[in-house]
Amino acid sequence: MAHRLATTPFGRRTMSLGVLATQAKARQFESEAPEKTVHKWKVVQALTEVKDRLGLPDRAIAVLNALLSFHQETTMTAGDGLVVFPSNAKLAARAHGVALATLKRHLAILVDAGIVIRRDSPNGKRYARRGEGGEISEAFGFDLTPLVARAEEFEQLASEVQAERKALRLARERVTLARRDITKLITLGLEEGIPGDWASLHAAYLELVGGLKRSATTGMLLASAADLEEMASEIAKHLELFVKSSDSSCNEAHSDPHKQNSNTEPHESEPAFQKDRGETVEIVSEGKGSAITEPENGSEQRRDPGTPLGMVLQACPDIVEYAGTGAGGPRGIANWAAFLKTAALVRAMLGISPDAWRDATETMGVVDASIVIAAILQKGDEIRFPGGYLRSLTEKKRNGEFSVGPILMALINTHLKASKRGRGES
Repeated sequence: MAHRLATTPFGRRTMSLGVLATQAKARQFESEAPEKTVHKWKVVQALTEVKDRLGLPDRAIAVLNALLSFHQETTMTAGDGLVVFPSNAKLAARAHGVALATLKRHLAILVDAGIVIRRDSPNGKRYARRGEGGEISEAFGFDLTPLVARAEEFEQLASEVQAERKALRLARERVTLARRDITKLITLGLEEGIPGDWASLHAAYLELVGGLKRSATTGMLLASAADLEEMASEIAKHLELFVKSSDSSCNEAHSDPHKQNSNTEPHESEPAFQKDRGETVEIVSEGKGSAITEPENGSEQRRDPGTPLGMVLQACPDIVEYAGTGAGGPRGIANWAAFLKTAALVRAMLGISPDAWRDATETMGVVDASIVIAAILQKGDEIRFPGGYLRSLTEKKRNGEFSVGPILMALINTHLKASKRGRGES
């Protein structure tokens, strides 16, 4: 005598409307499409793509894989025997040794999500009865029919998720390219001394990117990308107009790179900073760029701040990437004048205010303050607020509690440790 398969759970587990709806859909599907066949691992692949939408944790997918391994065929056909009945011990073993409590929890998640149906026996055990011919006539365990019934739904959701992921990736690429264009163009304007309010442009750029978060949605990224691309386009147009005006007024621009170090009509200027301890190197930051002026005497003492330049570059190699290039020559920093000029550019790009910079140079001296700028750049994301960090070190220097030597040695030691780890891995 055939018995109707139980649909209510055994023991303390309660019935829910969601589970009842899943069972009703499975019965309807079996009657409407009794011969539909799907590839079980393709269904699992689609489910893996949409697991976040369905509220399925990774471990639940692993448990589902283990359940499907007890179905002998690669394909699943509606109406065939799709009930698997492994014991918890065997199921846990195939789920890579998951704990029993964890296994039960994730089985419940699969049932509640309508991925499988629980077919409990009168005593809660999982088993099958076989007929006279040895074929299974009745089975109690987990029914996989919803996987066949919802296969097209899962595939459609997977396509949507993949499209959203692609759109998100493209939006991030647009933001990255626009950010790179803006920073490179601002750097060009500063290095070449091209007239323009570069400080304000950089501040506006920092304001635009300051609101971006790792969790930004595609819409938020597209809006930011549009703003950044518009800003990059405006800067590029400004530079192109300058190049055209230079070409029309100066024939020499066709053969020599354009360099402008004039000090006329500055758009924005900061007071000159003079190194303490008798040094006479000074930096004048203007809206047209940064110029280094040095005394006429040949004294080498003016370039010797007490810290070897080689040690500074060994500790802070990243600053070299922001150095200017010679006429066809490689990018690099060959002397203190080039280092100070590069540090002035980096200071502006880090968003450090002129007031904080003025206080630092007056307290530490322009060379030590520039070394601190290089160290801040080298530390990267470790320092979230470069201006506040510089003010803190300035205050420590004022109290006699700071010098650049230890910070340089710490950075050098970090590089050495990273180098040793790299050699060990290779």
